[in-house]
Amino acid sequence: MHKIISFVLAESSKPKKGEALTISAIKSAPHYFEASVPVQSILKETKDELNGKEVDVKIKFYQPDVLLVEAEIDIEDVFANGTLDIKAKLLDICYKYVKKNGGNEELSEEYAIYVVSKYEGDPEQFLIHSNKIAGLLKSEKLSLAEQEIQHTLSFQLKYEKGDLTIIDWDGAFIFDRDGAEIGEDLELCELANYQLLKHRILDRDLDERSQKIVKLIKKEQPKSLILGAGGVNQAFKEVIDIRSRAIAEFESMDRDIKLIGDWYSARFYDLLHKKLRLHEWHQTIKEKLDSLEDAYSIVSENLGFSHTQQLERLQIRLWFILQAGWLVLIVLEFLAFFKD
Repeated sequence: MHKIISFVLAESSKPKKGEALTISAIKSAPHYFEASVPVQSILKETKDELNGKEVDVKIKFYQPDVLLVEAEIDIEDVFANGTLDIKAKLLDICYKYVKKNGGNEELSEEYAIYVVSKYEGDPEQFLIHSNKIAGLLKSEKLSLAEQEIQHTLSFQLKYEKGDLTIIDWDGAFIFDRDGAEIGEDLELCELANYQLLKHRILDRDLDERSQKIVKLIKKEQPKSLILGAGGVNQAFKEVIDIRSRAIAEFESMDRDIKLIGDWYSARFYDLLHKKLRLHEWHQTIKEKLDSLEDAYSIVSENLGFSHTQQLERLQIRLWFILQAGWLVLIVLEFLAFFKD
């Protein structure tokens, strides 16, 4: 039995309500695993069609701003020619429902899972299709070099004797001899892609806010002391708030999942984490946040110094005005004296 599950996660501008989903772990996992990850809500289940075959479509949501669409289809042979075309069409179906439900297609992540089940013997028997497996995982129709194939197959995980999972950037292969539910593996793949999308969303927001701050600094620098720099301060306060929320969201989830130790879920997620380069994204965002904080300190000091200069200049002007006033009074007194 073979099937393909494609899914797309996309930014959504509006929160959506749905029934919270609970995934039952088939393999061992600690009691706190479910509390460690964002909860999916199911919005709708429907049917579509591809090449005369039925496609199961599920529309889900991660609060408060990520839409998730899954499309699943049974196929005769995942190793046959044309599998990549089927995957691409499944993704087209996903994007169709993303658009219908108000998702942002430009800021999205896509992934595909190839499932092979109900077979006799060990899953290693399918490694005779190693070139095909690597090509599907990389969405590549060209024949790959042996070194690239072996590198791709090296990111694998075995838990039971009869199963095998191979993970890559664009997809995963799951060999499950018993054909048991793969909901746990699917959710972990979605979770890792969810984190990747959230990093991309935050990265975009930081770039936009950086540009906004530059414009505000240029706009407010020529202003007088009375007008101040409220816009700049407010913009930096928003950045600091983003930093706090980002740290709370990303680091708490990473910490909780790492607490699972070397159990199946943690090992599976660790492979996904490496393949999607989430650590590099996290480091990039941290550097941007640190740079913005440094910029805030520099701007605050410069604005404070500028304000001090303005006060000194204002004080000098007032002193000259005061002296001129005294001079006028003295002249008037002299004139009045001689007139008398």
